[in-house]
Amino acid sequence: MGPARRAVTGEKLLGPRGGTGDDAPMRSDVTLRPLEEKVLRDLLDAAVADADPREVMPPLDAGPDGGPADEWTPERRSAFLGFHRTRSLTAEPVEATYAVVVGKAVVGAVRLFPLTAAERAARPAAEAGVWLMRSYRGAGVGDAAFRQLLGLAHAQGIERLYVHTTVENTAARALITALGATVVRGGGAGGAAVTAWLDTTGSGS
Repeated sequence: MGPARRAVTGEKLLGPRGGTGDDAPMRSDVTLRPLEEKVLRDLLDAAVADADPREVMPPLDAGPDGGPADEWTPERRSAFLGFHRTRSLTAEPVEATYAVVVGKAVVGAVRLFPLTAAERAARPAAEAGVWLMRSYRGAGVGDAAFRQLLGLAHAQGIERLYVHTTVENTAARALITALGATVVRGGGAGGAAVTAWLDTTGSGS
């Protein structure tokens, strides 16, 4: 999903090729695996092979190794590992990250970032995000992964998920709408932001 306030700028739920999987059975080969060091290395390999750095991690100005914004320079690879180690693999993680696995292949990640009491109002809530390798977008993987993330959030006592994306990401908007969210357009540069709340209890948003 779109830019996260504390995490990934450009993070995408599905991808420009779209497809929420609403017209097909839920994929049974998609699982979520809690992030650990070995899984993190596999996640980096997936990102480098088939994702733009701006989709999967905060923006990083070109360092000594240079390179355009969409290039996986050594500096950006190191920053990707550091980002996840400091947020999800510390003794007191600030968010939960899970690798999206298709069969045995790591193809992306999902995350849950608990919101503060002021941000969430009265009910426990978290910000959610998903990114996938380009070659796995538009094939029902994002749909299956996000629905599993809803279940994980509910099991952890999280009652609502906050998501945000862009107007152009029609697949993400279609999915969160199908899950019962009320989508709000506006905000961001040129009013291109789209935000929504999803209820994990199934009682509506």
